[in-house]
Amino acid sequence: MTFAGRGMGHSSAHRKPCFLAVRLCQVTSPLVSVPISKSGQREPRAPTSSDPRVYMMPTCLLPFPVIRSLKLLCASLQRQGFHTAGGHYKGRTGAEHLWLTRHLKDPFVKAAKVESYRCRSAFKLLEVNERHQILRPGLRVLDCGAAPGAWSQVAVQRVNAAGTDPGAPVGFVLGVDLLHIFPLEGATFLCPADVTDPRTFQRIRELLPGGRADVILSDMAPNATGIRGLDHDRLISLCLSLLDLAPDTLCPGGTFLCKTWAGSQSHRLQKRLTEEFQNTKTVKPEASRKESSEVYFLATQYRRGKGSVKA
Repeated sequence: MTFAGRGMGHSSAHRKPCFLAVRLCQVTSPLVSVPISKSGQREPRAPTSSDPRVYMMPTCLLPFPVIRSLKLLCASLQRQGFHTAGGHYKGRTGAEHLWLTRHLKDPFVKAAKVESYRCRSAFKLLEVNERHQILRPGLRVLDCGAAPGAWSQVAVQRVNAAGTDPGAPVGFVLGVDLLHIFPLEGATFLCPADVTDPRTFQRIRELLPGGRADVILSDMAPNATGIRGLDHDRLISLCLSLLDLAPDTLCPGGTFLCKTWAGSQSHRLQKRLTEEFQNTKTVKPEASRKESSEVYFLATQYRRGKGSVKA
């Protein structure tokens, strides 16, 4: 193959031999004719001269303008999503694209980054607190299912757990989760730990000042199976298990806020809350996506459950 044009006067004897590999996918070139693979799939191997989609061309035989043009062509194909030698494409399903698009456009995701919250769920608790004033300086908070720590961030700010306001009482925040939680000033984390494990329960009582909390928060959820009814039942059971701990961890007059998914067993949890608390409400913060069945039960003025032992 010969080329006419500028640059052919350079002697190849004085240039280090090197190769330029160009992979063309549904693209034709006036300079090179390359057979196109029917599958068009990227293969996990280095390009060779036997590859029907790769033309191995010694660059020392090409004039510099042609080399530059081919490199620009490769870069352009990469930006447009075509396969190029050395390029990498990671496919996503339609559902993943939809989730990612929605996530990137979510105003609460953007706000969380601006305000340095660990995730968008912080705005759910901020809204509940703004409307119902469940967090105040000096209160002791038990945050169950705390990872990654966004609710604990809000709690630390609102109860003055870090002592940033010297004129206000200093509160306490204890977060518990099966997952690791990165440290947060003003919060104590117990992780990895199962809040329903008796050993974890004992440790919680040791860490809480006075052995009790004024507020129990729960954003816990079981690992989803994809079977809506089953996931709902498991979450209700998880909330009921946490409520079973209230007689020994929650102060009289205390507050209980838990996440659940609306379903056929919600009445079981509502019934328990109505029996043990003076006021019970169902809330759905604006930050909770409209298409989600997620709702929160807010119960205030704890009256203590049957058979509980006085502190």
